[in-house]
Amino acid sequence: MMRILLLPLFQMSSGHHKVADALIDFLQTQIPTVFCKKIDFLSYCNEYIEKIVSEMYLRWIRSHPSSYHRVYKALMYPDFQRLEFVHLELWLPYFEHKMKKMVEKEQPELIICTHSFPSRILQRLKKRKEVQTPVINVYTDFFMNGIWGKQGIDYHFVPHAEAKQELVARYCIEEKQIIVTGIPVHETFMSKGDEMKGKHEQFHLLLAGGNQGLGNMIDFFGKMENSYSFRYSVLCGTNEKLYEEIAGWKHPNIRPFRYICDIEEMNRLYNEVDAIITKPGGVTVSEVLHKRLPIFTIDYLPGQEEINLRYLEKHGLIYNLTGLEHYERKIAYVLSNEKEQNRFGKRVNGYFSQIEKTAQNALKDIVTVYREDHRVLFR
Repeated sequence: MMRILLLPLFQMSSGHHKVADALIDFLQTQIPTVFCKKIDFLSYCNEYIEKIVSEMYLRWIRSHPSSYHRVYKALMYPDFQRLEFVHLELWLPYFEHKMKKMVEKEQPELIICTHSFPSRILQRLKKRKEVQTPVINVYTDFFMNGIWGKQGIDYHFVPHAEAKQELVARYCIEEKQIIVTGIPVHETFMSKGDEMKGKHEQFHLLLAGGNQGLGNMIDFFGKMENSYSFRYSVLCGTNEKLYEEIAGWKHPNIRPFRYICDIEEMNRLYNEVDAIITKPGGVTVSEVLHKRLPIFTIDYLPGQEEINLRYLEKHGLIYNLTGLEHYERKIAYVLSNEKEQNRFGKRVNGYFSQIEKTAQNALKDIVTVYREDHRVLFR
């Protein structure tokens, strides 16, 4: 039985967990001799610290988004060489000790990092040869922040060819260690949606805003000149107050949903709709790109989502409605204009044309070769 350890950071549900879960589901289905274990690293180190940090993070991005973005850009967007600035240098030995203890206890034959911080700690330990276990970075945004370990990591599953070029040119990583996989999604989402969508009288829009629910619903519908011209499915996540508010409207064209954890149910919903309005989170956007659905955004979190948005806008993979007085006109134009639909489809196909392998197939290849003779793969 080959033991594989997957490392997100926080307990709270996020793209880091979704990617880890998708890979676990694939491995344990396709390779019965593999045993996978997922551990959110910060909780393993100290549950009290994890709770405090996650609560502070959510409070910070909601109450002071501008300052969060400035700090994120300064410390995480470039290569992270300012540990002493945030007094994290003093804490690194503690996290290194915890990581070594975890590896000694779990005895994994492969470690997969879906968050940058465990990757950073493992890089430091592997450089000092205190950890020998092979490590794979699986990037979950459309860029690679400066926290991620680069040298000393055995494989990199990157979101696009530009990221591969950056690792080669800037960090001198060998090309054979880098695989362009895109941001991994569950295999269920990899099939295209219903080609007959859009043939009905009303376009059907999915509003998805992450686990906390999409921003200001009243503001959104206020900027839709005629709410009856579209049908809406609204993912409220764990935001019960938002769900109750929308349900209380009793609007015939607006259907709210609580948090959907079932992948098949989520896939059916994707297949029903004509477009999605969401924040530019890496995993959600990747799921929707696989479904070939037009993507609109009206809101984004500072930091990683803002940087994701730049990449997506640059490559024409998202329509940014921010700043428009009325949303409906832009959405209706995109969904009803065949030429624009074709242009968007070509841009999406162009994005996927650079993918070398899915993360699932790349991981299967690595595991297969490693099981045959790990000395050949990682010598």
